Amino acid sequence: MNTDHLRELDRTHVWHPFTQQQGWEADEPPLIIERGEGVRLFDTDGNSYLDGVSSLWCTVHGHQREEIDQAVREQLGRVAHSTMLGLSHPGAIQLAAKLSAIAPEGLSRVFYSDSGSTAVEIALKMAFQFHAQNGQPERTQFVKMRDAYHGDTIGSVSVGGMDLFHQTYRPLLFETLEVTAGDTDALERLLEAEGPTVSAVILEPLVQGAAGMLMHDVSYLNDVRRLCDRHGILLIADEVATGFGRTGKMFACEHAGISPDLMCVAKGLTGGYLPLAATLATEEIYQGFLGAQTEYRTFFHGHTYTGNPLACAAAIANLDIFEREQTVARAQQLGVTFGDLLEQQIKPLPHVAEIRHLGMMCGIELDCCPPERRTGHLVTLAARLGGAIIRPLGDVIVLMPPLGITERELAELVQLTAAAIADASLEDAPVRLKASLASDAAGTGASATEIP
Repeated sequence: MNTDHLRELDRTHVWHPFTQQQGWEADEPPLIIERGEGVRLFDTDGNSYLDGVSSLWCTVHGHQREEIDQAVREQLGRVAHSTMLGLSHPGAIQLAAKLSAIAPEGLSRVFYSDSGSTAVEIALKMAFQFHAQNGQPERTQFVKMRDAYHGDTIGSVSVGGMDLFHQTYRPLLFETLEVTAGDTDALERLLEAEGPTVSAVILEPLVQGAAGMLMHDVSYLNDVRRLCDRHGILLIADEVATGFGRTGKMFACEHAGISPDLMCVAKGLTGGYLPLAATLATEEIYQGFLGAQTEYRTFFHGHTYTGNPLACAAAIANLDIFEREQTVARAQQLGVTFGDLLEQQIKPLPHVAEIRHLGMMCGIELDCCPPERRTGHLVTLAARLGGAIIRPLGDVIVLMPPLGITERELAELVQLTAAAIADASLEDAPVRLKASLASDAAGTGASATEIP
């Protein structure tokens, strides 16, 4: 099926996430990715692009990693899916043991689901039910961080703090308490006043990703842990974006040397191959759900594809690569190189207001522009013409490449991003870039690098 026909079918039938479809249908031609190899993606016309956002922050070692491919193929030869309601399977068991071994100390129990949102929903429900059936039913409130993002299901939106994404749904949400990440004094005052009724504090450790890579100090994590302990409150760490080496540690909590009571992981868990998430809990929380059948202390939650065997096989192979290739140590070194490249090539640009960087996570904030100009979006179009896939969060450009990227490829990505920012900042960019993409789609121009 040719690209033009695919584009027409897409416009006719597909509803894309976080996308204004009116603009999608009227503006630049959709880019259709057909395959991936290493840190590059290839479209249906054979053009090659650097995957600058790890296919939405989840690809770890790269596309078509043979060890993970093989693990999934071998699992297909056994069974593709089996429920975990009343049953188990080797992959889920082995993966749980591996996760417990690499997680912050004390997180010994693993509950599977299929996305970051569901992992957060589970953590919220676990915290609420734990208190309810262990002598503290008054602990019903949750403390969230301003500008937080924990997913798009109702519970995770309730503990989110981004009006752009969440305001429409306010009537559906439960009430929460809110503080600004990094403000220890505000959290201390809030918990002094509300502590006895608080079930848990939830936060994205060190980096608030979807808010534009907003960052807080390591010391704040220590303060949150200390205050939660003082008031008998559970700490939920959402490591969906920050986990699996992204910050230069396996998990961001390790920078502070703390252990949360509940930890949510997803995205990089399978190396970017298949949907799988997990909520890790302490033994104390797990024990709080034990009892006779007639006591109804069971955690009444589950998903059809909980602990899917194919996804577990991919996750085990992914973690094996982490161990064998010392991926986290390599990511630390790459993070230093990344910081140097950003300092040299991005910071001097006239329209760059701030660079927020930790490990292999980066947000480049552009100078304020009229929202209708969509400068961040224009940067992604310019990058696409140059041969890189990146995404904006408003006028913050996010770079979050696979950890398997080489230093040479990383330098190429930063160089392409710098050129895209400079190009998109020109006055004629809105018309010129879209015309260039339309020309390429019609086969009359040259866009990304063509690979045979």
